[in-house]
Amino acid sequence: MERVAMCFRDRLLIRLLFRLGCRISEALALAVEDIDFVLSTVTIQHLKSRLRLSCPKCGARLGRSHAFCPRCGDKVEESLVQEQERRRVRTLPIDSDTLGMLRDYIQRGGPAPREGKMLIFGINRHRAWQVVRECAERAGLSELVNSETGKRRGVSPHRLRDAFRCPRGKA
Repeated sequence: MERVAMCFRDRLLIRLLFRLGCRISEALALAVEDIDFVLSTVTIQHLKSRLRLSCPKCGARLGRSHAFCPRCGDKVEESLVQEQERRRVRTLPIDSDTLGMLRDYIQRGGPAPREGKMLIFGINRHRAWQVVRECAERAGLSELVNSETGKRRGVSPHRLRDAFRCPRGKA
């Protein structure tokens, strides 16, 4: 699929999503300083966070759509929001071809300055999804079929992540 990408940046994005098995937000947050060219590794910050909602009166856990507390029955105007930040960092090995593409992309001036960092991809999440969908269509991968359930799904950044994880026995 990366061969049909229209530009080098798009080819690199698809390659990283597939080869590293990272989330789209993690790939877009990747900075030049996260790449170790000597050790051939990429350090990725786990960016997914969880919210924990609770009743201000009794502390019972609430769902996002709760209007009344299931324990005390009070109307919930504002729930207490406690974000559980468990920002993990993982360091992944990267193959020499992808590392060479990253080096070439950086030398060409591809990274974009954002918030004091040089981000590899200076695009937003919406554009990244468009890139993956457009490349999938050009490659003739309009829909993927799950072999276990038979469900049809369009190609997306997360499907590339799933394709990475499947051979390792994780779902």
